[in-house]
Amino acid sequence: MVRISIEYQGQLRCLARHEPSGVTLVTDAPVDNMGKGQSFSPTDLVATALGTCVLTIMGIVAQRHGIDLAGTTVTVSKHMVSQPARRIGRLEVSVNVPARLSEEDRRRLQSAALACPVHQSLHPDVQTDIRFNWA
Repeated sequence: MVRISIEYQGQLRCLARHEPSGVTLVTDAPVDNMGKGQSFSPTDLVATALGTCVLTIMGIVAQRHGIDLAGTTVTVSKHMVSQPARRIGRLEVSVNVPARLSEEDRRRLQSAALACPVHQSLHPDVQTDIRFNWA
């Protein structure tokens, strides 16, 4: 179990503390939802969680198999919908791997990425499009 403590700071801003490490982050409501948009919104963190999870799980597999993922990047585009309720409608994930890899290593990494815990935790109504761009 990991505990995260969150305190409301006012003006739609929250301060979250990751208790095991003491690291903090601030969230802010987006401009289109009455906020200042000066930091990650809660839904931005969902998108961030998906992208970092994909890359972390790929990194675990890469370490296990001696694959160099140096320079690999992930970009996530979050699309909100307002019907039937305001929520994340689609997350587009682009994984860019600059290393030249064998077909077997590509398959391993792609399979791992698609099985990341955040991806598996998202509601089926959230469309996820994870694309891989290999060197």
